[in-house]
Amino acid sequence: MDTTRLGVMPEPILPKESPCDLSFKPITLASLPQIEPFLYRQTYRTCDFSVGGIYMWIDYFGYEYCICHDTLFIKGSEENNLQNTAFAVPVGGVKLPDALQLLKRYCSRHGIPLILSAVPEPAALEIQQLYGCPIVELPDWGDYLYRATDLATLVGHRFNKKRNRVNKFKNTYPDFQFEPIEPHNLPDVIAFFKTYMQEYQKESLLFTYEESKVLQVLHEYDKLKFEGILLRVSGKIVAFSIGEVIGDTLIVHIEKAKKEIVGAYETINMLYAQYMTQRFPDVKLINREDDAGDPGLREAKLSYNPETILKKYNIVLDNA
Repeated sequence: MDTTRLGVMPEPILPKESPCDLSFKPITLASLPQIEPFLYRQTYRTCDFSVGGIYMWIDYFGYEYCICHDTLFIKGSEENNLQNTAFAVPVGGVKLPDALQLLKRYCSRHGIPLILSAVPEPAALEIQQLYGCPIVELPDWGDYLYRATDLATLVGHRFNKKRNRVNKFKNTYPDFQFEPIEPHNLPDVIAFFKTYMQEYQKESLLFTYEESKVLQVLHEYDKLKFEGILLRVSGKIVAFSIGEVIGDTLIVHIEKAKKEIVGAYETINMLYAQYMTQRFPDVKLINREDDAGDPGLREAKLSYNPETILKKYNIVLDNA
């Protein structure tokens, strides 16, 4: 009998090695080298499966990790309810149904429901087909995915407004310069961002948290495999952007600019896309992450005409 069609998890078929009971521990800067190889093996393209997507949100979602049977398991909180324990889709050598069975055993031992959160659509559809369970979309957490050539060139009628703002910036500030973020100019970036935090404060715990982690990333920049550029006008920084490459996708984790400088955001966006696609010719797509339900961010991300939005889902498998 095919039990998966009845919504019942079969016993896992695992490698012939000693049994592995999942045991989670906190993610730290020192543990990132253990986690990174698994992120490079998956193809979901969502920011949740990147170093920045995990490391910058450790404290907010309470992320912990476990590596078992050549598979990475991540535990944290549910995207829309931080009170609920939830898990990322496991990635690695164990097939998805078997990895989920290991999570089921863990949850049974600890008396908690098995909830998967921020599940990429391909995995969500596979799980739904396997177990016949409902999947619930998380509309505030979908990632905006763009063609790299679109953002690097802004060619075409649909980018007229963006291109005009870039041209206005270049005409207004003909002495502008951009350069890679490196150890010698990091102090300038940190000083700029500290001023930015004071000038553009938001009454939002989410954004306050995000900005505190941006500052942490800048202080630890030389220890992280991130790439960034900064934009100067008359020698002073007016914008910077930082991200990382996984497979064919550039994931932009940080982008900050002085709002009163017309075209600064559009210019740093375009220059960063150009810079990174030249450094990494295999990059075909750019993930500018989610909007977290913020109307302003949503409007800004949609204005760049995304190729698609990478949907994510919550799935409860407690009864599977």
